[in-house]
Amino acid sequence: MSNNVIGEHSRVTLHFSLKLDDGSEVDSTFKGDPATFSVGDGSLLPGFEKALFGLQAGDEAEIEIPPEAGFGQRNPSNLQKVRRDHFSPDLELEPGLVVSFDNGSGELPGVIREVGDDEVTVDFNHPLAGQTLNFHVKIIEVASVN
Repeated sequence: MSNNVIGEHSRVTLHFSLKLDDGSEVDSTFKGDPATFSVGDGSLLPGFEKALFGLQAGDEAEIEIPPEAGFGQRNPSNLQKVRRDHFSPDLELEPGLVVSFDNGSGELPGVIREVGDDEVTVDFNHPLAGQTLNFHVKIIEVASVN
């Protein structure tokens, strides 16, 4: 085990759980393999990475990430009306269904919010937008990457 402290050039192995304010668990590695990432590699939210700075192997912490440092606030302009005939007639449209759209540069997921006779309201906000993220972390290993 190293005594390296998490900072800009760290490779970190950790267990984490992510819960929302209502107590629902979104994700957790505690029952499986830990996650490993390098600070700045884009695999974790920058706000979450920065909150880990100063921790070292063996540390456990509770970290609260406000929406602004997480997935942002919900943006009303990300609610779009899509003509119902844009969807496959075989698709059973119902609120909560996640549908993937081709936005020209890749796939963009949207969540169906309302189904009308002619239009379907699709929410393109990140599902965790507007949510405070509550992480519990246990740092397993910290290595320096240069």
